[in-house]
Amino acid sequence: MRHLGQKPKPPHLTPFHGAAALTCLVSVAGFPGNRRSRQTTSDRPASSPPPSSSPPSSSSPSPSSSPSAGIKRGRSAALLPAMENPPTAEPRYLKRRMKRCSLDVHPTEPALLVQYEVEAAVLGELGEPMVDESKQCQKIVRLRSLNTNTDASSLAQKVVEECPLIHSSKLPQVEQLIFYLQNRKQSHENQPESRTSPRDFTPYAGVEPYEEASMGSMEEYVELLYEDVQEKVRGAALIFQLAQNPDNLEELMQHEVALGALARVLREDWKQSVDLATTIIYIFFCFSSFSQFHSLVTHFKVGALCMNIVEQELKRFELWQEELQKKKKACEEFPENQSLKKEHEKTFRKYQSLLTKQEHLLRVALCLLLNLAEDSHTELKMRNKNIVHMLVKLLEREDQELLLVVVSFLKKLSIYVENKNDMVETAVVEKLARLLPCSHQELLTAASRLLLNLSFDASLRGQMVQAGLIPKLSSLLADEAQRQRSMCVLYHISMDHTSRTVFAHAGCIPQLMKMMSDCGEEQLDMELISLCINLAASRSNAQIFCEGNGLKMLMKRAFKLKDILVMKMIRNLSQHGGATKILFLDYVGDLAAHINEGEDEGFVIECLGTLANLTIPDLDWQLVLTEFNLMPYLKDRLKPGSAEDDLILEVVILIGTVSMDDSCAAMLAESDIIPALMVLLTVQQQDDEFVCQILYVFYQMVFHKATRDIIIRDSEASDYFVDLLHDSNASIRKVCSNTLDIIAEYDEEWAKKIQTAKFCHHNSQWLEMVENRQVDDAEPYLYGDDREAFDRIGDILDRPDLFYTADGILSADGSISPEYYADFQNADLGVAGYLSSSWDQFNPSAPVLADRPVSARTFRPAKRFFHSFTPAFR
Repeated sequence: MRHLGQKPKPPHLTPFHGAAALTCLVSVAGFPGNRRSRQTTSDRPASSPPPSSSPPSSSSPSPSSSPSAGIKRGRSAALLPAMENPPTAEPRYLKRRMKRCSLDVHPTEPALLVQYEVEAAVLGELGEPMVDESKQCQKIVRLRSLNTNTDASSLAQKVVEECPLIHSSKLPQVEQLIFYLQNRKQSHENQPESRTSPRDFTPYAGVEPYEEASMGSMEEYVELLYEDVQEKVRGAALIFQLAQNPDNLEELMQHEVALGALARVLREDWKQSVDLATTIIYIFFCFSSFSQFHSLVTHFKVGALCMNIVEQELKRFELWQEELQKKKKACEEFPENQSLKKEHEKTFRKYQSLLTKQEHLLRVALCLLLNLAEDSHTELKMRNKNIVHMLVKLLEREDQELLLVVVSFLKKLSIYVENKNDMVETAVVEKLARLLPCSHQELLTAASRLLLNLSFDASLRGQMVQAGLIPKLSSLLADEAQRQRSMCVLYHISMDHTSRTVFAHAGCIPQLMKMMSDCGEEQLDMELISLCINLAASRSNAQIFCEGNGLKMLMKRAFKLKDILVMKMIRNLSQHGGATKILFLDYVGDLAAHINEGEDEGFVIECLGTLANLTIPDLDWQLVLTEFNLMPYLKDRLKPGSAEDDLILEVVILIGTVSMDDSCAAMLAESDIIPALMVLLTVQQQDDEFVCQILYVFYQMVFHKATRDIIIRDSEASDYFVDLLHDSNASIRKVCSNTLDIIAEYDEEWAKKIQTAKFCHHNSQWLEMVENRQVDDAEPYLYGDDREAFDRIGDILDRPDLFYTADGILSADGSISPEYYADFQNADLGVAGYLSSSWDQFNPSAPVLADRPVSARTFRPAKRFFHSFTPAFR
């Protein structure tokens, strides 16, 4: 499997002229052996068979001027294996023939594959065979100008005439294969994105030799690696020419001596010449582009050597910068000194030249390491050598091609927690921020993918906000190619409550509204609506969403398309007070009209939740309930099992909001809502959310006489409140205590019971100690004035002078003062008729808001209120 770019195409020859152009390129793999020891003879018998007339490979030119002689001399050595016991007779001539020729099409290119077997024999003086050898070979006939208008018959005839390996009897088969290539579809839709490939690299000027490399001259190229530096560069460049063609890699792999020499030169001489190091790494990079050659690269320890080279080059870069800063500082101290100025300019030019070569070397070294990191064990070794820290340092460079490789490498590493933690330590987000936006599209894409991977970490999301990435990512929403990834990153950032307010000043919300409007009646992208739902939970963002006709457009889309997610966004908008909530008065009727049996249950839940958020004093709830006949629906849905728990809970919350209206109290009392709530409380007593919301409904009802009398005298609600004073949930205990205080104010009989229950609850540990402790004469505080011991709890409770007073809350007789009740209404619970369903709203240290937030069931951490999506890691 190739991991870094598409398979590079071999170099093409000049096509034939004419209507049907044909390019024939022979690529024959040679046999192991010493190619330089060629067996030649000048006294070949006249009766001996002539050498083969097959044309030589264009990639392996013969050193002889005669084609036939070149084939004879070159093939003889290539077909001779290493012999342990060579024959004693003197070899005279070579006999060679080809057989078993078969044709097929190239899997990816417009070319024919000619597969054949070569048999060679070295004959002695008397014509007896001394050595026999056979080899499977392949020839590629490329058809560069083949298209749908090409005449297949003429082209097939041309192929047979130009390629001696194909017999004339195979002409129909060649024509059929060419016809197949003409009609084969080239699919580019599912191909991976273009990445760096070996052919994208070009050696430095002066390094690439003018002569054409040949596989038959590999021994000569190896000898150049033992000469001076310039000759080593030349030899490596010639080998690199061959390695650029993937068809030559398998044959190059057989030359272990050459590969070993290249690895040795790289290890010993890479500091002497950047050109030499870059060219040799290019050669091994060509091997690393294919998974089956990774073992070869690992065998010569090229990966570890590249890690050392990268580390040393980073240190060298720091020394260059220090030297340059010294020259610059000296020039600034003595601006009139022209010699210092010229020296600084000379040093700067040299620095730029060295930097260009170094970044080229780093780029190819990192590409090789990126390919080797396909193996997780190899990647772990790289991490142990601080590969992440090196890559983050390289993010400060300016070369965009180098940055592309660095960012792509970091993206691959970021999928592991350990690597991600290293990136947190090195402040990678701050360095990535400067790359957005940029003109290099591939670099921009890689950077956005890396940010998407990093955005799953909460601390890194905070760094993105501090680095000012929200406005930059918002600006990328206009770019269709970057829109989805940018929106996914913004979605992750919007998960944090503290980060949502930043979106109001980033210019993001108007773009989101325009994108929703442009969708028309089509389904919204999941990333788009999910981001809008999260942002709508912020008050400052909600004001921008509702500006102009924003709310009208959302309502129209939600009701027309029955879009549950848009309705969820509207529900989040409705929870904010002030002018935003007043805008919903025009849509109360539309919301109420969709609460019926025929609507989708999910859509009804959002409509109920939106209405429950409308705690507006001017809203006539009695008119709404009457005109849309909602009371029977609400009562039916209070029955356990009548619907999903989420729907029943929203009904309870809506009843709590309706209970604020005094005119609705009589309707609730007459419709037997209170007994239904008691039954539901009994069934759902294990669900804290249900219990808290039902208790809040009772809290609202005790403010109205019509419902207060039913709660106190005709139901067991008061007993439930007393029992729940001992509940483990602090929010439930608080709402019970507040509700019992109001009941005690209106009913003297319950006032004493409540006072006793609260005393026992507050002093439960002390009372338990009194019960279990033995009476001791040395402890007079356990006796009354008449020296009689308190042997019953009831005796203690008959002494109201023993009650604690808390800032005047309890008087000497144990009753609640009217002043406390007034303060309690105005300060402790805020506006009558409000109770938050979120547990933190009952925290005594937290201020109580004037508007009801959305139900905690909808916002509970285990069930996020925003719609999740599945992003693609790259």
